[in-house]
This record gives sequence, structure tokens and C-alpha cells, in this order.
Amino acid sequence: MRGAFLVAAELARRGCTVSLTPRNARGADLLVTDQTCSHAFSIEVKTNAAPANFWLLDKDAESKASPSHYYVLVNLDEDLNAIEYYVVPSLYVSGHVKVEPTSKGTCHSIRKSAQLELFKNNWDCFGRIAGEAAQPLF
Repeated sequence: MRGAFLVAAELARRGCTVSLTPRNARGADLLVTDQTCSHAFSIEVKTNAAPANFWLLDKDAESKASPSHYYVLVNLDEDLNAIEYYVVPSLYVSGHVKVEPTSKGTCHSIRKSAQLELFKNNWDCFGRIAGEAAQPLF
């Protein structure tokens, strides 16, 4: 939940209206719009409590691709009091899911890469919400 609240706070700071979804809701953690409800997005937040090179995803991440659905991948670092944000379109995530076997089935994840670094602090993709032209990277 901490990651979802941090992302919500950052979006609110940038002029967005943000609503957290109920915890039992499947899919989006946040619903985001501009003040006039002209542009809307759903956001799924994946948070690591300590810096990591991957984020675990739901098993349906490969099929959950929409121009209005985003992932925000968060790395928290308590020692440095630092936060890393990767704001990534679901269209990108769906094509970069790693599926690996585990003793309990399969693990779905996305890993840090040179390509993923392009999405670091990519808040500009929500520029339309604050009334500015968006600068999509994907």
C-alpha cells in the first residue's frame, strides 16, 4: 500500500485527481483523471520494499494491455530515504513479461533493463491530465 499512496501523492502534486481502488479490486490500484474528467487512466502499482532489479507481476500482465492502463514500478530504499519510480505503459509491460517456472508454478515479472530506464520518472506521459501535451516514450 505504501507504493500506491506514494504514487497517488505524486500524481496529486502534479494536478491530477486520484482515487485508490478497493483492495479487493482486481487490476488497477489507482484511477486517475484531470479536473474535468477529460482524460482518465488506470494505474497498477508494483512496489519493492528494498531496491531490486525486478518486479513481480500478476499472471495476466501479458494480456492486460491498454493505451489507458499504466504500471508504476516502485523501488523503496529506507537507508537512503530514496524512491525510484518507473512509469511504464501496459503496452510495453505486456511485451516484456518474463515467465519463469518455480516450485509452486510460474513467476511473472519485469526486469530492469536499458529500455526500462527510459521510463524512469516518466511522469510526463500523464501531461494530458495537467492540461499539457503528453510526451509518450512508447
